[in-house]
Amino acid sequence: MATPLPLTAAPATSPVLARLRRAVSQVLVHGFLLAGAVFMLLPFVWMLVTSIKPPAEIFSATLSLWPRQFYGVENYRFALTTAPLLRFAANGIFICGCILAVQLLVAIPCAYALAKLRFPGRQLLFVLTLLALAIPVQVPALPLYIGLANLNLLNTYFSMMVPFFLSVFAIFLLRQFFRGFPDDIISAARLDGMSEFEIVWRIVTPSAWPAIAAFAVFSIVAHWNDLYWPLIVISDGKLAPPPLGMMIFADAETGSNYGALTAAATVLTAPLVVTFLFARRHFIAGITMTGVK
Repeated sequence: MATPLPLTAAPATSPVLARLRRAVSQVLVHGFLLAGAVFMLLPFVWMLVTSIKPPAEIFSATLSLWPRQFYGVENYRFALTTAPLLRFAANGIFICGCILAVQLLVAIPCAYALAKLRFPGRQLLFVLTLLALAIPVQVPALPLYIGLANLNLLNTYFSMMVPFFLSVFAIFLLRQFFRGFPDDIISAARLDGMSEFEIVWRIVTPSAWPAIAAFAVFSIVAHWNDLYWPLIVISDGKLAPPPLGMMIFADAETGSNYGALTAAATVLTAPLVVTFLFARRHFIAGITMTGVK
């Protein structure tokens, strides 16, 4: 009878080797993230550097990050005195604020109904909401323009805002958040005699600030940078939002003065950066909790 061979255990991984693998993995991951951050920030850095360079250095054959001659005071003074940049920024703040307020007033009840109420056709409405996400703003642009022209509403703040009052993305985002809200709390509120609107605005909405902040960042950035629709409905420079104002500023005043143009772009980009810095924690929490990647 053959003697069975002794079983040998698999060699255990050395703790030093495991720590080394984790360290290498962390270095690779953080290196990749750092490279992505540098790639995303490079245009902003280049904008800031160009805004403090004299014209001769901007078109110089040699590439240098920091200017040999500081020309920022002249560029920013020229940008602020040649075009009404602060008026453009105020227009953008007013337009983005009004659009966001109406979007939330419309989207919050709609998202609550799709998430928590049971009624015939609810799934069909949700499917239509998803399909509406695929419709670009250019599709309804012509009938909207004709309607505003017939109502003599062109060249007004309202004409720039009305196509965006209904946001299907806001409905989808908030619906995903409201689905995780406990049904027991809503049932208890109904037993206490609260109406559905009271439940929405007094109980559910205060818990949705992360999702609201996340959508606010998306909405403000999108409409602050929107050039297509204001270019169609606006001809008065006093009503121009930042992108359209920059176009008027560049064509009418500065020509090829890229130092002044980048200085103006820096002034008009600053509100977006400040908004994101204030809302970044809620933005990250809202994106995480709603499952939108």
